[in-house]
Amino acid sequence: MIGKLSGIIDSFGTDHLILNVGGVGYLVNASSRTLSSIGTTGDPAALLINTQVREDAITLYGFADATEQEWFKLLTSVQGVGAKAGLAILTVCMPEQIAFIIASQDKTALTRADGVGPKLATRILTELKDKAGKISVLAPMQDGSQKVNAPAHDPLQNTGIEQDAVSALTNLGYARTDAYTAVMAAKTKANDNEQSNLENLIRLALKELSA
Repeated sequence: MIGKLSGIIDSFGTDHLILNVGGVGYLVNASSRTLSSIGTTGDPAALLINTQVREDAITLYGFADATEQEWFKLLTSVQGVGAKAGLAILTVCMPEQIAFIIASQDKTALTRADGVGPKLATRILTELKDKAGKISVLAPMQDGSQKVNAPAHDPLQNTGIEQDAVSALTNLGYARTDAYTAVMAAKTKANDNEQSNLENLIRLALKELSA
């Protein structure tokens, strides 16, 4: 079983690359995010690999980092989510955002991926709600940077007031995932009184969204 490949990028396709490893060209399927970040033709590259073995084919799936690989494994553990759909989700949703998408039950974010309809998106959100906390993620910050070592299980621990704040923000037109991330960021900065007051929590979340 191949776990990692290191070589020289030979060429790119729309959903794959060919990696030259010691004179052998391996066709590796990957998300658009990985393909755009791994380098250009002729560059050295290394990819973590998942190998899918079937009677008629051996297919390789490559990932730029372990977080993307772990999310691929988790997404494709859901019935109806094949490798193609898993890569499509990772193309439109950054790995570090998926825990927040699951926590906020943001079906719309998942249906942006090719091959993922509302029913499948609902199944993913339902089945992964308790599993997503096993993967550590980098929490997206408002300035586009990332908070290092933020465990995925933290945002999954919701209270009623947080959900009410998210609902209020989505009613104002904000995307559900953005609203959820802002509420979680506001909660970490709020004092005990502000955390327990819906109006104050919404006000702080709005500051996060406008930062």
